[in-house]
Amino acid sequence: MAKLFMKGCEAIAEAAVRAGCRFFAGYPITPQNEIPEYFARRMPEVGGVFVQGESEVASVNMVFGAGAVGTRAMTSSSSCGISLKSEGISYMASARIPAVVCAVTRGGPGCGSIQPAQQDYLQTTKAQGNGGFHSLVFAPASIQEAADMTYKAFDYADKYRNPVTVMVDGVITTMMEAVELPPQKTEEEVEQFRAAKEDWCLTGRNGRDHKHFITSNIEEPENQKAADMYEEWKKNEVQVEKYLTDDAEIIVAAYGISSRISREVIDELREEGIKIGMIRPITVYPFPYEAFEELNYDQVKAILDVEMSIPAQLVEDVQIGVRKRAPIYTCLSSGGRILGSEEVEQAARKILEEVNAK
Repeated sequence: MAKLFMKGCEAIAEAAVRAGCRFFAGYPITPQNEIPEYFARRMPEVGGVFVQGESEVASVNMVFGAGAVGTRAMTSSSSCGISLKSEGISYMASARIPAVVCAVTRGGPGCGSIQPAQQDYLQTTKAQGNGGFHSLVFAPASIQEAADMTYKAFDYADKYRNPVTVMVDGVITTMMEAVELPPQKTEEEVEQFRAAKEDWCLTGRNGRDHKHFITSNIEEPENQKAADMYEEWKKNEVQVEKYLTDDAEIIVAAYGISSRISREVIDELREEGIKIGMIRPITVYPFPYEAFEELNYDQVKAILDVEMSIPAQLVEDVQIGVRKRAPIYTCLSSGGRILGSEEVEQAARKILEEVNAK
């Protein structure tokens, strides 16, 4: 299939439509505004429904309703907007309603800044709402990955009957790249997705027993099922990229746009003979702890955590994987200031000097 030059927001929305998404509800907030704008134009072309709700709260609950009747449904927002959606996401997790949430991260806390950042890592991976529930969370590092992960997220949501989150930093959603879009699901396939849910979704009473969702996950057996599901994710759904780690003495830990910047630095330093590599979490929940646990710490001298967040957030998961077997340094920016490759390079060189001096 030919590649198209697309903005990140538009590629995400188009990928969702092609995956069979037929309901989207959202509310404007920078830097994800082009996602609902694109859906507003595109949904009528495929017989789908677009709603701009009166608020984030209203929008996420509309997605609950659409998912409850078996429709592939999606919402998106940024940072403080995701905070407002957190109750609805929690209710969907409780009721086991499949849906896709695109969380486009910007500065914070509070309203923060409208510029791109990575300051929602803890919110998205640890506390999307009350009750200790989890979502599968994917973190793309390119527009191509953002489109592919959004497309596949609907399958994961249906498979596990749970919200799935695509966490994209605002850099990726606002830039443009060449992207090869996934194939369009046929209307027959879209109907099959809905029909496969008829044993639990709402299709009208029609003489059968009453179905309900709200209280379906508050009893201990149901909570245990959720816990078992999370363990299954840890065994089967973890995704990670290891880049030039076999002989590396310095390991960069980064995701999203920070990993793109770091990869450029790694390639340049490798040309100088500096042994540096990277572990990039693709699923940030579940986190690929084993990738860090399996490192040869007789060889690895230091870990460099690179992220657009002050204070660092990704580093907390990195610390769990490393378990104090190597020193961990950070290279950070915040408030919407995009990291420069020269900053990452300087941080790596400084670390190398320090560990070699010991």
